[in-house]
Amino acid sequence: MDALTSIRQSIDNIDAALVHLLAERFKFTQQVGQLKAAGGLPASDPERERVQIARLRALAEESHLDPAFAEKFLNFIVAEVIHHHEEIAGAVEL
Repeated sequence: MDALTSIRQSIDNIDAALVHLLAERFKFTQQVGQLKAAGGLPASDPERERVQIARLRALAEESHLDPAFAEKFLNFIVAEVIHHHEEIAGAVEL
């Protein structure tokens, strides 16, 4: 196996792991959304989001990953989570 194929196989494995990790993360955020809806809490928690962004930026720096990229990635995930929480809250209100 040549080096390029080997490296690409490693990338494919990491991509698969990322998908599985995101699926696990969203299972937990769905539970959070259900608890928020049941408790009448808003879908968004700006303070939690601020803390998470700071934490992820620091982790990115430690890992030699561009902190701005890590923040964009987290913002994308958080926006999707909030959307799911709004849907859950809407279903609870029905």
